[in-house]
Amino acid sequence: MTFALQLLLRPFSWLYAAVLAVRNWLYDRGWKPTTAFVQVPVLSVGNLRVGGTGKTPHVAWLVAWLQARGQQPALLSRGYGRRTRGYRLTTALDSAATVGDEPWQQFGQFGGTVAVAVSENRVAGIGQLLAEVPAPTAVVLDDAYQHRRVRPAVNILLTEQQRPFYADFVLPAGRLRESRAGAARADAVIITKCAPDLSAATRATITAQVRRYARPEVPVLFSAYDYGPAVPVPGTAAGRIAAPEGGSEVLLLTGIAQPAPLLAHLAAAGYRVAHHACFADHHAFTPAEIVALAAQCQPGQGVLTTQKDAARLQEPALAASVADLPVFYIPITVRFLADGEARLASLLDPYFPLPAVG
Repeated sequence: MTFALQLLLRPFSWLYAAVLAVRNWLYDRGWKPTTAFVQVPVLSVGNLRVGGTGKTPHVAWLVAWLQARGQQPALLSRGYGRRTRGYRLTTALDSAATVGDEPWQQFGQFGGTVAVAVSENRVAGIGQLLAEVPAPTAVVLDDAYQHRRVRPAVNILLTEQQRPFYADFVLPAGRLRESRAGAARADAVIITKCAPDLSAATRATITAQVRRYARPEVPVLFSAYDYGPAVPVPGTAAGRIAAPEGGSEVLLLTGIAQPAPLLAHLAAAGYRVAHHACFADHHAFTPAEIVALAAQCQPGQGVLTTQKDAARLQEPALAASVADLPVFYIPITVRFLADGEARLASLLDPYFPLPAVG
């Protein structure tokens, strides 16, 4: 967006921000109802910006941490992009179309060991999750920072190093869902997609900027991505060729908000991307698009994609199109920089104490 266009849109941003500020004020004063769940801790992961801050891998980190503490976590999201409505508990019979690409990815990632549910109404969704057998001992809300009807025990705010909320503006002049002041609700702020070697001086500068909006006692943490080796996507022809490695010429298929970090990783690893089929976030791939991609694929080449996109490629309607296409996804895990993991654990420890020994 050009600076001139941004200036023209600023008045609309101010109006939108004012409406949201009134909404938040009503919640803060208790004039709009909120629900706190005393049965189990509710942990919320979200952002101020529209799309692409790394919520899904951070939610996965949080779920794995809870499991390591002996907890039985459950995941609840709205289920963006699904073709169903209401509460739905994910089963092996579902797909990205019925629960959304991210919940379907999460269900597969944890092998069915974690209850993954979707519901537009998070209050009702949590209530229904707690009625499941066995009941979860913790509920993680994915992308619920603006869902004020639920009052979480811990509210985790994510923001990208390259696109921090403190340098952005409210829609439509920028990409913020609400004003920067919304950071004051966070119990922890995580700067995501950082360079692994981010210096202490740069971390201090970013922390000072965050402190202008977040509460002074709130920890400001930093995380980076670790990329794993290519994994075959089920239902495709990935088993017919060796998984692409650095130095290989590949095709790339993405339907995510920010493909730049993945492209940077592939370039650093020595991959040569011959063709990049780039689509919008949560894009529902069509058979025609897959056929067009296959036409670009030369013998011996593999197609790389993200784990979220792989979830959508497993739609039954695409089965015939992807069956002869060798598709692999690049897994992502979160790694905290410096003492970030220990500081986040100390924030969560009071809600999930380790059982006494002896």
